[in-house]
Amino acid sequence: MISVRPVQAHEWRTYQALRLSALRDSPDAFGSTYELEAAHADHFWMERVQAASLSDTDFVLLAEKEGQACGLIWCQLSAAESGTADIYQMWVAPSARGLRAGYALLEATVKWAESRSAKRVRLGVTDTNEPAIRLYKRYGFSPNGEGEPLREGSTLMSHTLVLRLAD
Repeated sequence: MISVRPVQAHEWRTYQALRLSALRDSPDAFGSTYELEAAHADHFWMERVQAASLSDTDFVLLAEKEGQACGLIWCQLSAAESGTADIYQMWVAPSARGLRAGYALLEATVKWAESRSAKRVRLGVTDTNEPAIRLYKRYGFSPNGEGEPLREGSTLMSHTLVLRLAD
């Protein structure tokens, strides 16, 4: 059974472990790299999670399987585009894939975005990440715009997908 819940400020080490696991497991799925983020000091992680847990514009969720963290999602209301919520850092551990953890993370995040009057939810996905693309399309996300390099110097392309929410 998969459950999802907001990350608490004191759980920064859990968040750190999940984020670094995600970057190691799926290096072609994220704009950042394991090497870059593993170099951050503990205070960086502590401050990041504490700020998010106190924020009205950030929403960070953990997925859990049998009491163990197995997934992560970060959503942030866009400061530049009113009515838009952006998803970052979506990842599910291999041990929880196929158990609807990704769907549960999306469901809770979209409900949060709706409660904040978002009109659309946006995310980026690497063209080679077929399982994620299938999940997002099944959930209702659709392509929006041209692709762009995943990160500087990368030959991988990332596309933006958007879920339009009811008015």
